[in-house]
Amino acid sequence: MNYVKTAILLAVLTALFGAIGYALGGAGGMIIALLVAAAMNVFSYWNADKMVLRMYNARQVDESTAPDFVRMVGRLAQNANMPMPKVFIIETPQPNAFATGRNPENASVAATTGLLKMLNHDEIEGVMAHELAHVKNRDTLTMTITATIAGAISMLANFAFFIGGRRNNGIGGLIGTLAIMLLAPMAAGLVQMAISRTREYQADKIGAEISGKPVALASALEKISQGAARIDYQQAEDNPATAHLFIINPLHTKKIDNLFSTHPNTENRIARLYEMATGMERSRRGPWG
Repeated sequence: MNYVKTAILLAVLTALFGAIGYALGGAGGMIIALLVAAAMNVFSYWNADKMVLRMYNARQVDESTAPDFVRMVGRLAQNANMPMPKVFIIETPQPNAFATGRNPENASVAATTGLLKMLNHDEIEGVMAHELAHVKNRDTLTMTITATIAGAISMLANFAFFIGGRRNNGIGGLIGTLAIMLLAPMAAGLVQMAISRTREYQADKIGAEISGKPVALASALEKISQGAARIDYQQAEDNPATAHLFIINPLHTKKIDNLFSTHPNTENRIARLYEMATGMERSRRGPWG
């Protein structure tokens, strides 16, 4: 996600902040909300990755605590010609992973214990290559700031229910307040959904190129999708605005949080990877293969 798209995204989310502020306190409330949003944008740029890692109780590991995993990430980073990111492990049985950080020089990748137990070596390699692709594409800044601000929008919209609008008519009235409560989080979710699908397909493609194993990544996606469907992840359920960070939506399929899924269809992603594997095999064989 390039810097122009990042700026547009932040502008949209900032406008939502302003709209909620206007509903709660008129022009004065809008100004306060916009100032808060501006401060959050600056704070998120420098700190959102740390907030997300703390949110999921991620534990940083190194070659002394998780040698095989850390060395794997190091080899993949070399393949991608990028700096070695910090490596984290999250204690949860649900298989999943994400990347975060404002740029490749300040990036982190995280995998759950469920993923490390459920997947084989090649599949884990495929997943971590996918996450490094997000870092290489500079998606992680957009992903992390979006998670922080979208979550704040949801909280502010819920806050509107308790204090209501100060104005007696128009958008500040009860109907306007209820509309903001419903529409603001929905709009933030739609922004996340809109930017996520192409980003995930692109990370699958580049990740498969980094690892050289598109079939292994396809197999990993299938296993992670099945695991996420049957294993609840309560921390993710409590923080649905961060769902788009993960390689597969961590929110349970039986719950309403998946109404606006931030991830493309897993079967479509798998199909594209198999097509890519076929193309790579043909290239290796050459025109006479």
